[in-house]
Amino acid sequence: MKGTFAHLLLEWYRQNGRQLPWRETTDPYAIWLSEIILQQTRIEQGRPYWERFMRRWPRVEDLAAASEDEVLREWQGLGYYSRARNLLFAARQVVAMGHFPDTFEEIRKLKGVGDYTAAAIASFAFGISAVVVDGNVYRVLARYFGIDTPINTTEGKKVFTTMANEVAAEPLSVYNQAIMDFGALQCTPQSPHCLDCPLMESCEASRSGRVGQLPVKLRKLKVRERRLTYLYIRYKDATGQTFIAIHRRSAADIWKGLWEPVLLEDDGTELFPHDTISLFKQRSVKLYGEVKHVLTHRVILADFYLMETNERPSLPPDYQWIAEQDFEDYGKPRLIETHLPAKNM
Repeated sequence: MKGTFAHLLLEWYRQNGRQLPWRETTDPYAIWLSEIILQQTRIEQGRPYWERFMRRWPRVEDLAAASEDEVLREWQGLGYYSRARNLLFAARQVVAMGHFPDTFEEIRKLKGVGDYTAAAIASFAFGISAVVVDGNVYRVLARYFGIDTPINTTEGKKVFTTMANEVAAEPLSVYNQAIMDFGALQCTPQSPHCLDCPLMESCEASRSGRVGQLPVKLRKLKVRERRLTYLYIRYKDATGQTFIAIHRRSAADIWKGLWEPVLLEDDGTELFPHDTISLFKQRSVKLYGEVKHVLTHRVILADFYLMETNERPSLPPDYQWIAEQDFEDYGKPRLIETHLPAKNM
């Protein structure tokens, strides 16, 4: 059964595998960059980012020399911004080493690189026999072999890692791509294409009617609701030039390192006195109310206000005034980017 699995999988891949630019090279930098960008990101969304990064920073040395603001700006819209900060940190690690690490163990030491990413880079770039185990692999193995051990438990990780190694076939660089593409295109999370699946006759989940029940994942995440209120202050000086107030998020919190307008309230904690908030709102117009923005661990409900003034208000020292048109050059959360006021308001 295990031999049949790998044989059918590779045959399917020869006919249906995706043609992707990072598969046409063994450059570890290009492959590593693709793997980081595609963590928790669909290929159709991530590919344009990979292409932009490769155009702007074609070598790891180029990326290592970039500033965090530059990297965050290019990353804007992808989410999970810790990936971008880890990317820059790891690029500088590689430069400090003098070469891209070429063993699984050394690749694993790069910031933001886990077992899956290290295995992918090791097999794709260096031909090392390392088996990948990601969400696609969990799903395909769970369904084909009828494994109901929860994938997000210690036991589940051991079971699936063992199984993944037992069924893998050489060359692993091809097999790894085959099983990932099969999970992404054929054995999809929702509405898998079972009727034209070459593995259907020997698939345990198909035979037992459990395709929709596998893989099993324990629900551990508690999603919290969080309310934010933003004030976009547009200040016009005596010369007619327009400025806005922004600050960088620096706490151990969401969107660390990105820029945002004045934040009046954050999860119930007021950053300004009540009378200041009242004054701001009296002189402001509400642009958007309770905008819903869904993150992994929480749901953001955000209100947006605009205040236009010829007198520059006093703000806390962590805020800075910039020309309004320059805000385009700053990395900002997707929530902020999509709810900026029109320039001619």
